[in-house]
Amino acid sequence: MTSVANLHPDPAPIVACTISRDVQNFDLLIDDMEIELGENWGDLSFDDAPVFLDQPEASMLEFVAIAIDAEDALDLVPITDLIKLAKSKNIKVMLIAYEVSPVALHQLLRLGADDFVPYPLPEGALHDAITRIRATPEPAPAPDLAPLALSEFEHAPRRSPSFKPKGDREAVVLPVHGMAGGVGASTFACNLAWELATISKTDAPRVCLLDFDFQFGAISTNLDLPRRDAVFEILQDTASADSESFLKSMLTFNDKLYVFTAPPDMLPLDIVQGEDIDRLIDMAQQNFDFVVIDMPTTIVSWTETVLNRAHVYFALMELDLRSAQNVLRLVRALKAEALPLDKLRYILNRAPKFTDLSGKSRVKRMAESLDIDIEVQLPDGGPQVTQANDHGLPLAETSAKNPMRKEIQKLAKSLYDLNKTSEAAKH
Repeated sequence: MTSVANLHPDPAPIVACTISRDVQNFDLLIDDMEIELGENWGDLSFDDAPVFLDQPEASMLEFVAIAIDAEDALDLVPITDLIKLAKSKNIKVMLIAYEVSPVALHQLLRLGADDFVPYPLPEGALHDAITRIRATPEPAPAPDLAPLALSEFEHAPRRSPSFKPKGDREAVVLPVHGMAGGVGASTFACNLAWELATISKTDAPRVCLLDFDFQFGAISTNLDLPRRDAVFEILQDTASADSESFLKSMLTFNDKLYVFTAPPDMLPLDIVQGEDIDRLIDMAQQNFDFVVIDMPTTIVSWTETVLNRAHVYFALMELDLRSAQNVLRLVRALKAEALPLDKLRYILNRAPKFTDLSGKSRVKRMAESLDIDIEVQLPDGGPQVTQANDHGLPLAETSAKNPMRKEIQKLAKSLYDLNKTSEAAKH
C-alpha cells in the first residue's frame, strides 16, 4: 500500500485510491487491494481526496474506492461531492459500504457511482468489481437516430398496462434461476414469458415478467424497455404500494407482455425482504395468469420466499463443472432448511446435439451424479440468440425457427395446457 505522503515520489504508477474516514476500519479492503494492485494504489482521507483529485497526477487513476459505514452515512454531502468531483475528472467510482441503508446507497449510485461492493468483502467480490469497472467503456455520444426507420423502435411500446386491477386472477408463479452466471436464465425467462403471452390468438393468458435481479437485471435490455424510477419507489416501500401503483410501474411489450424491470440504478439485493417479495408476488398473482420471475444468481434471504410461492422453480444450468457444483450446493442448502426441493425443474441450456452421442452420455452421467432429472434440454441457439437480445426482441420475432425457440415454445404450451386443465378441474 502506498500512503498519501508517498503518492508523488513513488515511481510505481498509482492506478487506484481508497477514500475513507479511516482506511484501517476496512482492513479486509486493504488486504484485497494489495492482492489486486500490489503497490499501485494509495489511500486518501475524505479531507485529502478533493485536493489530490484536483492535481494532474489524478489523471492516472482508473478508479477510486470510496469506503463508507453507517457513521459516514449520517452526512452524505462530503461523499456526494467526492463522487461528483471524481466523475468530472473521468475517474470511475466504486462504493464499499458497511451497514449503509439501501436509500443512502441508491442516492450515491444515482450520482454516478459505477459499482457497489458490500463490506465485509465477499470472496472475489473486489476482483469482480475491478474487472467490471475496467471493462466498462467510457460513455459514447448519443447516436443520431434520424436515419433509422421508425419500424426499428415500433416493437417496444413504452406505456404502462391499460387494464384496471381487479384482483380476480390467481397466476401460476414461475421463477427462473441461473445456476451460474451466463447460463442464459434471463434469455430463457424473456422468451418463456413471450411464448406464454402469445400462445393463443383467441384466449391468450395475461402474463407478467418480473426482473428481481436489482443489480444486473437484463430484462429491460433484452426487450428494449427503459428502466423506470417508479420501480425503485415500489421496492423502497412495498407496504404502501397497491395493485394500481404496481401496474403503473410496469411497461408493456408489444401490448401483450407486462414487464416489471430492474430499477435504473444498481441496488443491493437486500433492499427488499421476504415480506416485500410476498407483497409483490401477491399483486402480480392477483392480476395475471402467469408470473415469470427472473431471479439473481445469488442466493439471498428472500430466495426462500420465492421458492415457497413458486408452482415450478426453473433451475438453468449448462453441461459444465461450475453448474454441477452449484446445483449440488443448492440441493444441500434446500435439504438442510427443509425447503420444497420438489419444485425445482432442471433445464440444460446449450445441450448437445442429437448426433453428439458422447455429449448425451455426459448429460446422463451428470444427472445421475447429482441425483436429479434434467427435464428439458435446450439446443444451442447460436448467434441468433445474442442478436435477438441485442435488438431487444424475443426469438419468436427474429428467428422463429431457431431450435432453442421451438423447445421453449413446447414448454410454454405444456404449461398453458396444464393450467387450463387445472382451472377446468376447479370448476
